Amino acid sequence: MTKPSRRIVSIQRWAIALLVAGGALNYVDRATLSVANKLIQDDLGIPIAKMGLLLSAFLWAYAFSQLPVGALIDRFGPRKLLGLGLMGWSVAQAAGGFVTGFATFIVARLALGIGEAPLFPGGARVVRDWFAVERRGFATGLCQAASSLGTFIAVPLLTFLMLAISWRWMFIIVGAIGIVLALIWWRVHRDPAEIDLTPDEIGYLTEGDENSTTRRPSFADWRHLFAHRTTWGMIGGFFGTIYTLWLYVSWLPFYLEHERHMSIAEVGVVASIPFFFGFVGGIVGGWLCDFLTRRGMTPMGSRKFLVCLALFGIAGCTAGTVMIPVNAVILTLISISMFLVYVASSAAWAAVPIAAPSHFTASLGSIQNFGGYLGGALAPMLTGFIVQRTGSFSQALLLSAAITVAGGIAYLVLVDGPIPVDPIILPQTANSTSANQ
Repeated sequence: MTKPSRRIVSIQRWAIALLVAGGALNYVDRATLSVANKLIQDDLGIPIAKMGLLLSAFLWAYAFSQLPVGALIDRFGPRKLLGLGLMGWSVAQAAGGFVTGFATFIVARLALGIGEAPLFPGGARVVRDWFAVERRGFATGLCQAASSLGTFIAVPLLTFLMLAISWRWMFIIVGAIGIVLALIWWRVHRDPAEIDLTPDEIGYLTEGDENSTTRRPSFADWRHLFAHRTTWGMIGGFFGTIYTLWLYVSWLPFYLEHERHMSIAEVGVVASIPFFFGFVGGIVGGWLCDFLTRRGMTPMGSRKFLVCLALFGIAGCTAGTVMIPVNAVILTLISISMFLVYVASSAAWAAVPIAAPSHFTASLGSIQNFGGYLGGALAPMLTGFIVQRTGSFSQALLLSAAITVAGGIAYLVLVDGPIPVDPIILPQTANSTSANQ
C-alpha cells in the first residue's frame, strides 16, 4: 500500500481533530435540552408531552435537512458547508438562552437542526477525500465516537453549569464555543480541489477505490441512488440505530430521576456512564471494520456483519431493561446498548465511502442519516406520549427493541454491495451518444 506524504498526514490529523471537536460539541449542544429538561419544564410551564415535541423539533429539522445538504456538500465541498453549518448551529444554540416560551424554543431548536445537518455527511466526505480505503474505517470510527464523547462530557458539564449559573447561560456559553470552532475550521481545513496534489498523493488517495469518479453530481444522479436496494437497507438499519440512540439521549436523565428515583446530582454522574461506553464502541467499531477487511472480508461485508450483529444485540439489551428491576444491572444493559449503538453507527458510516461512488459520498451519507433521524425524531416524541399515557417507560423500551430488530433485518436482507458508478453515469452518456448520432 502506498504511504501518504507528510502533507497528507498533516491534513488528515487536522481534519480528524476538527471533526472530533465538532462532533463532540454537536452532541453537547443536543444534550442541553435533555439535561435541563425538568428545570425548563418548571420555568416555562411546558408539560411532558410538549417536551417530547420540543425534543423532537431539532430532530425533524435535522432529518429533512439531510436530503438537500448531502448533494450541496458533494457539489460545493465540505469546507464551505461545514463551516456555515457550524456557525449557524452555534448561533441557534446561543439563542436558546433567550427564549421566552414553547413557541420561541421550537424555532431555536429547528434552527439548530438545520445548522447541524452538514456535520456527519460532510465528515464522511472528508474521510473519503483524505484517507485511503484501508484507513477509512478507523477514521470514521473516531468521528462517530466523538458524538458519544460529547454526550459523556455533556451530562456532568452541563449539569454543573446549569446548577452553578443557570440553564440559560448554559445554552449561551456552549453556543459561543461553537462560533470560535467554526472560525478555526474555516481557517485551517481545505478540500482537495483547493490544493495542488502531486500524482503520488492522488495515487494514495484513490488506491483500491473501486467506486472512484471525478464526475460532479446532478439531481438525476442523486435520485438514482434510491433505485438501489443497498440504499434502502442502509436507511432501515440506521433508522433502528438512531431510534435507540435518541431514546436514551433525550430521556435517560428523566428516566433515571423519575423511574429509578435518582437525584439530579446522582444522574449528573450516572447518566454519563453509558456514553463513555458509546465512545469506546465508536472507536472499536471503526477499528473492527478495517481489521476484518485486512483479514479477508470485503470492505462492505465487514461493515454489514458489524451493523447486523450490533443491532440484534441492542434489541436484546433494551428489552432486558424492562425485565430486570436492579438499577446496577439496568445501567449495565444500557451501557452495553450504547456501546453497540456506536459500533453499528461507526460501521454504518464506514459503509458510506465504500457503498457510494466517490463524488456521491455525502449524498448517500445524508440519505442514510435522513432515515436514521426519522427514527431519532420519532423516539423522543413517541416516548413522551407513551410515558404520559402509561406512567412508565416499559412500553417505550419494548417498542425501541422491536424497531431495532426490524432495522437489523432490513440491513441484513437489503444491503448487498457497493452502488456501481456505471448505472449513474451511463444513462447520460447514452443520451449524449444518441444526440450525436
